[in-house]
Formats: sequence, C-alpha cells, structure tokens
Amino acid sequence: MKTKTYAYVVTAFSAAIIAVLAQISIPLPLGVPITGQTLAIGLIVTILGTKYGTLSVLLYILLGAAGLPVFSQFSGGLGILVGPTGGYIIGFLVQAFLMGLYMDKLGTTYAHAIIANLFGMVITLAFGTTWLKIVADLSWTAAFMGGVAPFILVGVLKAVAAAWLGIMVRNRLETARLLPSLS
Repeated sequence: MKTKTYAYVVTAFSAAIIAVLAQISIPLPLGVPITGQTLAIGLIVTILGTKYGTLSVLLYILLGAAGLPVFSQFSGGLGILVGPTGGYIIGFLVQAFLMGLYMDKLGTTYAHAIIANLFGMVITLAFGTTWLKIVADLSWTAAFMGGVAPFILVGVLKAVAAAWLGIMVRNRLETARLLPSLS
C-alpha cells in the first residue's frame, strides 16, 4: 500500500474526520464555539505528519469554503471564513503545518506530540482571536475573554488527548506498515 492513491484516500478520510468532529460543538458568547476540530487536527497531524496532515486540513477548509456543511454546526461557505470564526479556521492550517514541522524535526514522541499540540493550540487561538477582534470590532481584552479564555483548559485537555491517541494510532499504523507510505 505504498501508493499516492492510498495517501490521498487517507488525506480525504482525515478531512472527513475533521468535519465529523467539528459537529461536536458547545456554543459560547461571541459566536465562537468549543468544537472537536482542534482535537481532530492535532490527532491527524500527530498521525500523518506535516505533508498529509496539512493537506487534510487544507482539503477540509476548501470543502467548507466551497459551501459544504463541514464547519461547526453544519455550516459552510466563504461567509464563515470572513466571519468571527474564520481566523480560527485559517489558523488550523498554520497549526497543522507548524505542528508537523516540529514533530518531523524533533521526533514524534509523546513529549514532542504534547508540546506540538499545545503549540498548535496557541497558534490557532492567536489567529482566531486576532481575527475575532478585527471582525467583531472588539478591544484586545474583550477578544481575549471571548476568544482565548474559554478555550484554555479544554484546549490543553484536547492537546494532551490528541497527542496520546495520535502516538498510539501512529505506532499501530507503523507496526502494520501502513504509515511509512505516507512519508
């Protein structure tokens, strides 16, 4: 199974996982919900690495931008990307790329996966909060209180879970000789 077709099928399947976990959503004020997207992205990048992890996130964003209801609460379209949550969604792409680079360079161990996932959380929150401040015309304090504070504890929990599950799945895929073809 060392074909490009296999890698692209895994990439598409991974984008679908992000779309499914995006529907796990807890609405909060300012229109930025707690979702399963960051868990999915951390998990997928930990498993697939930079190239296919980032491609999965890019595919997810493109599907949503095209209008498919893959974003949180079964939403989609360019309006979501320019709305209050758009910065978080664009941040997912940067998160995936930088997390993957970190683990590619320093190794995909539990410790590095946790650090990469925490780093990824910070990246997404920075992009999202900056965009939220601009779109909603908020002060930095209000943007922080609505766009960062509610996500810190749950973000840390999701980062640790994504790292732990990701390393476990990655190790099993490597043992089954299913992962090396994705490199």
